[in-house]
Amino acid sequence: MPGRRTTTVEFVRGSVRGGRRRARSWLPSMFTLANMMCGFFAILVAFRGEYRLACALIALSVVFDIADGAVARLVGAVSPFGLQFDSLADLVSFGLAPSLLVFALFSDGRDSLDALGWIACFLWVACAAIRLARFNTTIDPTADKRYFTGLPSPGAAGVVLASVFAFADLMEGRDRLWMLLVVLVPGLLMVSNVRYRSFRSLVSPKSGKPYGLVVTVVVVLVGLATVPTVTCCVVAYSYLVSPLVVPVLTPLGRLVPDRLKEVLS
Repeated sequence: MPGRRTTTVEFVRGSVRGGRRRARSWLPSMFTLANMMCGFFAILVAFRGEYRLACALIALSVVFDIADGAVARLVGAVSPFGLQFDSLADLVSFGLAPSLLVFALFSDGRDSLDALGWIACFLWVACAAIRLARFNTTIDPTADKRYFTGLPSPGAAGVVLASVFAFADLMEGRDRLWMLLVVLVPGLLMVSNVRYRSFRSLVSPKSGKPYGLVVTVVVVLVGLATVPTVTCCVVAYSYLVSPLVVPVLTPLGRLVPDRLKEVLS
């Protein structure tokens, strides 16, 4: 009898542990699913003419995309399934959603220029798909994890949503051609060999004193609360041009006092 009771207790404990492991493994996927859901809803509302709401939903997708990776590493649930699921969600949220948002805005006049919108928006989707496929198939354990090769699709989508959020209400007629440039430039940068700083390294610093990150987050939050349009454009376009600007500004860092560097590190 004691042996049978012990076996039953161990079986129950093993089932509980197994249930907890399964729950932990699915937790990151819930964030990935939320990412995809926001991207899908952004497409629906874009074709209803609610462009700013679509931008907000894509911005939420970016938040969920960053969160799912962080949660996966936190609970130790990084898996090949999670990687592929995340890429499919990203294709919806940062491939289809931004391109269809721009096309819904661009084709509002339904004129002879619509064909240009078709080509430009398809190019965006193709570049996003190539970018994600290249990322999945060229993972190098020895590579510098602080950088991505090519503009990350969430960063590219950020440029589109910031531009639409800021200028959608101001464009009429031929002014809408400007939106094609907003699609083409980030789209081509996604499949380029230009190195961009990883979001992971920006939001998860190894330093025990991430004061610089805290100050940056506070400044961005205050900006979003007071001047959201300007803040979105500054953040999105700053990241877009960062590979050109950072090498120029790096030498100027020598002029910053060592004490201030220590505080902000």
